[in-house]
Order: sequence, then C-alpha cells, then structure tokens
Amino acid sequence: MDHTALVTGANRGIGLEACRQLARSGLRVVLTARDPDRGADTAEALRNEGLDVSFEELDVTDGGSVEACARRLSDAGIEVDVLVNNAGVYPTEGVFSISEETFERALEINTVGPFRTCRTFVPAMVRRGYGRVVNVSSGGGSFGEGIGPVAYGASKAAQNALTVKVAEAVRGDVKVNAMCPGWVRTEMGGSGAPRSPVQAADTLVWLATLPTDGPNGGFFRDRKPIPW
Repeated sequence: MDHTALVTGANRGIGLEACRQLARSGLRVVLTARDPDRGADTAEALRNEGLDVSFEELDVTDGGSVEACARRLSDAGIEVDVLVNNAGVYPTEGVFSISEETFERALEINTVGPFRTCRTFVPAMVRRGYGRVVNVSSGGGSFGEGIGPVAYGASKAAQNALTVKVAEAVRGDVKVNAMCPGWVRTEMGGSGAPRSPVQAADTLVWLATLPTDGPNGGFFRDRKPIPW
C-alpha cells in the first residue's frame, strides 16, 4: 500500500500504537506532536523497530502550525492520504466547577483541532480521489450512550458532528469516520483501564485502510457501528 498516514498527538498512548500498527500495515507514517524532542525520539524508536516513520512538529491548537506542517510535507513531496485526528484532552470537572479556560481548551484540541487538520489536508485527498480520515472520538460524546464529563462530552459530541459534515462534503474514494477506542491503559486512561493500546488501535487501523466500498460518515467501536 503506497500511502502516507499522518497521526496527531502521536508521541504516546493510542497515537503511538496507531503509528506502529499503520506502519506495520505498509503505510509510510508521519508521527506528529507538539513537543519536538519527544516526537522525534518516539519516531526514532519506531524506526529502530524497522518501521517507516518520520516526525513533524504539529500543534492542533495553532492553525499556523498545522499549515506550516502541511507546507513542509508538500515541499518534501509527501502527500497525506490518511489523516488520524488522535490528539485530545480529557478534563473531568463538573458543570459548575470547570473553568471557562479548561472548557475552551477541550474544544480547541478535541474539536477545532480536527477541523483545522481536515480543512488543511482533506481537500487534496478529494482532488487526488483517495483519502481516509479517522477521528478518534469517544462514547462519551454519544447522545445514544450517554455524554461524558461536560467539557469532554461536549467537545467529542461536536467532533462527531464535524465528522458527519466532513463526510458529507467529500467525494470520490474518500472516507471520513469516527471511532471510540474504549477505556484504554494510557497516560490519559490510567493504569486500571481494561483495554490495551493495541486493542484500541485495531478499529483505527481498520478505518484508516478501508476498501473502496467501506463506510463513510460512521461511528464505530470494535469495527461495529455505535450510536451518535
């Protein structure tokens, strides 16, 4: 498979495992992170596993950073065929105790970030006639399953709405889907979570490598649809 995947927030947790699994599936992978040292070190570790992984600095809260990353890749002749919007935060404060700053940060990273990357990378996928977008969302953003903590739930529900609208806007062999990885043993999920990053990455990689007749505009967990 001669495609390139870009993964946001990928220096640890689900993003790191997604890079590993995507590269093992035969994709060239661009691992992105805000911290250039951590990101570069993580990409080097994956290359030491024999995987085709490079690093680019990208901060989804900064539109200029997203556009600069896209320019660097374009100048290097790299086209992004698969976009994985993995960067996220999980604030748990209650409705009346959460600060406005924390609420806005959740929206900035979990919702506006994926909007920025989609706006930057998806139009070129449509022009080329191929693309896959995977938004790492959560059942905590599902009205059908029960909205999670207020800032997290609101930002993920909005990310789900964004998924639907981007899926409606594309054409050709371009697929845009959201997925819930479940409760995963990461720095964010904690050591008591029941699922491993390997399990979490399975549905992500499946959506990132869908065949032409695969779904578009869906929400999945364990490769099965779940309610919005």
